[in-house]
Amino acid sequence: MAKNQSLTLPEVLQEIRMSRAAFYRMRARGEAPKLSRLPNGQIRVHRRDLDAWWARCEDRATA
Repeated sequence: MAKNQSLTLPEVLQEIRMSRAAFYRMRARGEAPKLSRLPNGQIRVHRRDLDAWWARCEDRATA
């Protein structure tokens, strides 16, 4: 897997098994992974940011 891999929002939603609406609610609360917007308006999530977000979720679940 590429070190700087970026994922589209549909790829992220499929991986985390979440609807777009639920994701944006989490984002509004500041609980979603960091997003990057490309010049063409498309949204990407870097793999490292998604992995860090997963780790934070696991930490909260076991705390």
